[in-house]
Amino acid sequence: MKSFIEKQIPENFSGVIQIEKENNSFFHNAYGYRDYYNKIDNTIETKFPIASAGKTFIAVAILKLIEEHKITLSSTLADIFSRNFNEIDTAITVKELLTHTSGIPDYFDEDITDDYSQLWKNLPNYSIRKNDDIYPLFIEKPMMFPRGEQFKYNNTGFVVLASIIEEITGETFDRYLFDVIFSVAKMENTGYFELDCLPQNTANAYIFDAEKKRYYSNIYSVDVKGTGAGGCFTTTGDIALFWHALESGLLISQKTVKDMMKPQTDKTNQYGLGIWLIPKEDDYYIPYFQGSDPGVSFITSYDIRRALIVTLVSNFEDNVWNIRKELYPKI
Repeated sequence: MKSFIEKQIPENFSGVIQIEKENNSFFHNAYGYRDYYNKIDNTIETKFPIASAGKTFIAVAILKLIEEHKITLSSTLADIFSRNFNEIDTAITVKELLTHTSGIPDYFDEDITDDYSQLWKNLPNYSIRKNDDIYPLFIEKPMMFPRGEQFKYNNTGFVVLASIIEEITGETFDRYLFDVIFSVAKMENTGYFELDCLPQNTANAYIFDAEKKRYYSNIYSVDVKGTGAGGCFTTTGDIALFWHALESGLLISQKTVKDMMKPQTDKTNQYGLGIWLIPKEDDYYIPYFQGSDPGVSFITSYDIRRALIVTLVSNFEDNVWNIRKELYPKI
């Protein structure tokens, strides 16, 4: 089996792949470099950026606040905030934000562009040090469509969810995630780090310049520090700890976990409360979450019936989705 897995991994892959079955990590290998130009290897303990995958952590934190009766799924922006949202409909609910059905203006609409670095032409990426710093990119824009009308993946929605966490708790959203998720699940290598102050054994992310035929760092292409939309750093081992803590009811109740992993949108877009779903037989769904940024690619899934966790991350923007597609049927 291990030799088969190795054959599916491209020769120049850079990142880490972990496959855990029945609580045993039977495949856990690192490839490539965390520092390309100094030829410093990735290891299975290397921390990687995981882009939008952090949205699932935000969702769990929001569901925790709901369990504590501090907000509800039907709470609106008007219920929670006194701030001015301009043309944004303040009747948008927490559930609509969690399920990408809010219609709130997306500061990075991937139907318009897939080049995240274009965001920083007028707002320097190094100015994004806290969640509210991203607001100038969307706060003056009109609604994309009436709330609840359709599913459309939306980054702004999770920035606002992070603001809800901060409004309700009085803590920064990343501090609250540490308190109720990362520390509880013993995810000791997970956090929201600033690109100009990365901790030891953290991978740089690289983009290939096709014209100059060389790699360059993504430090001018993404927010210098993550927001509710994404930007967390973690290890594949910590992701396994997260799945176990979530499924066991350690982070939120098992009833809430079941609700989180039920489809909340139409059957075309299999999405729960802040998590993607792969439909299987008998109304069973495999939950997964993923992320992609310049120089970053990540996907993880947990087939609970098979006790199978598959996590792939790359700091060279490799096609982790295709690798998973080749691996999964044979594992």
